[in-house]
Amino acid sequence: MSAKPLLLIVDDDSLIQDALSGYLNEDFSIIGAHNVAEVKSALQQSPQPPDCALVDLGLPPVPHRPDEGFAAIRLIQAASPDCAIVVVSGQEARRHAQRARALGAGDYVEKPCEPNVLRDKLLSCKKMLTLARRNMGLVGDSPAIVNLRQSIAQASAAPFPVLIRGETGTGKELVARALHENSRAGKAFLPINCATIPDHLAEPTLFGHAKGAFTGAAIASAGLLGDAEDGTLFLDEIADLSPSTQGKLLRAVETGEYSRVGETRPRQCAARIVAATNRIGGDFRRDLYHRLSAFVLSTPPLRELAEDRFVLLAHFRTRIAKDMHALPFELTPGAEAIWRAYRFPGNTRELRNIVARLQIKCGGGMVDEDTVTAEFYPGEDFDDGARAAELHRFANSLLQSKNLSLPVLLDEIGAVFVRETLVRCNDDETQAAAILKISTTQLRRQLRQDFGGTL
Repeated sequence: MSAKPLLLIVDDDSLIQDALSGYLNEDFSIIGAHNVAEVKSALQQSPQPPDCALVDLGLPPVPHRPDEGFAAIRLIQAASPDCAIVVVSGQEARRHAQRARALGAGDYVEKPCEPNVLRDKLLSCKKMLTLARRNMGLVGDSPAIVNLRQSIAQASAAPFPVLIRGETGTGKELVARALHENSRAGKAFLPINCATIPDHLAEPTLFGHAKGAFTGAAIASAGLLGDAEDGTLFLDEIADLSPSTQGKLLRAVETGEYSRVGETRPRQCAARIVAATNRIGGDFRRDLYHRLSAFVLSTPPLRELAEDRFVLLAHFRTRIAKDMHALPFELTPGAEAIWRAYRFPGNTRELRNIVARLQIKCGGGMVDEDTVTAEFYPGEDFDDGARAAELHRFANSLLQSKNLSLPVLLDEIGAVFVRETLVRCNDDETQAAAILKISTTQLRRQLRQDFGGTL
């Protein structure tokens, strides 16, 4: 494993990739991807998760829109939560870059930019994320957080599986770790994001396999259930497992028995299963949901936590400033009003990253309205007429660049509409499906089709 941090460059232009690789290879080990499918392949094949990523939002097959870039960020975040992501964006797409930061990107740079600026941004972003994640905790005084702490204590005392529900960025893994520390401290805690496991590897990854069970199985593997022993196995985004894998997991949860791939004799599962999801329905099997939901813990979105946004601000600001051996920044009264009004679509993860950026940029100083507003995703700021004009320009550009037929063109525009609806709903698939008047299963099928079978 290289001593240099691993950098994933996501850009559809091979010349740009080569130029950046040549300039940045003194500071980073580099892998590349041209589109979302290659991002997923690179993440699966890399022997280690990337430390940093440089992502161009305009990726094929729709380089005029940010949707593919958003999809790449989601994949990178799922596979490597500690990855420092820097977005490359044009001046006219600053709003999209801010949306990317709400999804978890650490920072962005505007085109055109010098390679040394990119290098400094990547290193600064990695430092920022390291400082931010070092100071994570279940912080807050609102009734919702107090109730969550009480629920964690109750669930910790019981031997049953637990299901954690909540939006992206609300701290589901943090809750799972708190459950583990309260009930099985000192034993193994194994987290896995099920969305990152290829379907054909899901069962061997979870249940293990015998030597020679399939091509490439040169040695036997205990799988995550075996490796967890009597600790905790945390299955994030459990609904992304295939129905057949969910069925075999249901047996392990119900009876405590499972079999490795290529074996017939049952083994005993001693690990506690804690699962998490941001949706119910769709491909999530009802029988597995009901079996896991003996205890259901809900992580509330930040917009429902009232003054906790200031408690979290003080918590992260103080600790990050201490780690940097610097004085903390302060908000002006106008900036405080803006902070109170902002909805934080990326939840606590977004707030934490914003605080780290502000501390690095403004430590010891005052942060005014303009400075804090520049950190926020502004939402949709144009009316339906402007949207129609934008869609018309998009359709014309597709016809001119691809010479598409009308049916294919309509499919392209429909795909963009589906993805934009999901973005508007802060990645809440249930809400997006309701707006589109389709089932969650149909929505996910459309997303898989749009992303070339990668999701």
